[in-house]
Amino acid sequence: MNARIVTVTLNPAIDMTVGLDHLERGRVNLGRSVTHQAGGKGVNVASCLADWQVPVVATGLLGDANAELFEALFTRKGVLDGFCRVPGSNRTNIKISDAADGQTTDINLPGIDATPADVDALCKRIDSVADVAGIALCGSLPGGLPADTYADLLARLNHRGVPTLLDTSGAPLTHALAAPREALPTAVKPNRHELELWAGTALLTLAEVVDAARGIHARGVAQVIVSLGEEGALFVTADGTWQASLPPVRAASTVGAGDAMVAGVLAGWHAGASTEDTVRLSVAFAACKLQHLGPHLPAPAQVREQATAVRMQRVA
Repeated sequence: MNARIVTVTLNPAIDMTVGLDHLERGRVNLGRSVTHQAGGKGVNVASCLADWQVPVVATGLLGDANAELFEALFTRKGVLDGFCRVPGSNRTNIKISDAADGQTTDINLPGIDATPADVDALCKRIDSVADVAGIALCGSLPGGLPADTYADLLARLNHRGVPTLLDTSGAPLTHALAAPREALPTAVKPNRHELELWAGTALLTLAEVVDAARGIHARGVAQVIVSLGEEGALFVTADGTWQASLPPVRAASTVGAGDAMVAGVLAGWHAGASTEDTVRLSVAFAACKLQHLGPHLPAPAQVREQATAVRMQRVA
């Protein structure tokens, strides 16, 4: 299939991951490793899709002062670079990876500023991409853009009749989900905490998570995917509601697991896969990514093996 997936990252980041044997708060900690990766949610999604041999165009707004890591990643993986360059430096996200418990602590710094005119230019660039199987809009907004930017983008992109997936949180998600039905995304993928922020309340049980996700589905979002960490993920669709999971794995890094899950959903769309196969693939993508530093997948055969092992349980 020659159709392409388009990913949109408005606020890219350089992920600086520091590895520690054990993080001790309030003390001097000695790092044992440090890596710098081109990141931002949509960039991570594009990277994983490229590993799966899906043609992908990475677009968005990219600061021109430190774009080299991104350009190198796109060249290395064969991702088409559709970013609009804007003045300034892309932000750095510091990620402290604790080997003792497998947890990652994030410190996200501010990055580029952008204008509505930059978004207009980006829309024109996306519209120029032919034969698109899906569009993913991912991550936070840069300074200078209003909270309804994703709602506006979806209203302008949905006219193509191409499935859209939104992965953001806070006010941008709230605005997008409050839009008229014709401007809603086809799918959203909050994690549990992001869903709680949208719902305005703690979701302490799986039943409460299901109710909140079904509330979004009832608004007109065809697929609601909620990542649940070690509990896997919840998928609410017109075909039913599933909880899907794999046995816990020792994580090299939890950074980007949700982005890999998004990539799995898009890979399913690209292949025209059934809902069940798409669920299995997305959970397998996330599980396989946990075993790698950075937004990378292992060989496709390993991913397929994991997909066959995914446990799916219908939720009443």
